[in-house]
Amino acid sequence: MEGKSFEYMMLSRLQQDNEYFLGNGNGAEHQLWAGNIEDQIKEMNKIWKKLKDKPDWISLEDIADYETKMLKIKKDIKKWH
Repeated sequence: MEGKSFEYMMLSRLQQDNEYFLGNGNGAEHQLWAGNIEDQIKEMNKIWKKLKDKPDWISLEDIADYETKMLKIKKDIKKWH
């Protein structure tokens, strides 16, 4: 993990953004670090794959799950507008 602390912190930050989006953020994409779901998930995957020592607090499956849940909320929001 030495020398990679920024990547771990960034991945954690992105995860926190996702949790906010899914909760109190009410699906507001502009609240995401990347500004949209697709770029947010792309960045998370990029960072995770780059890490030699994979974090035990998030997996690629978790990231894919975030994407699925977030895209569903986005679709539901569009349906009601």
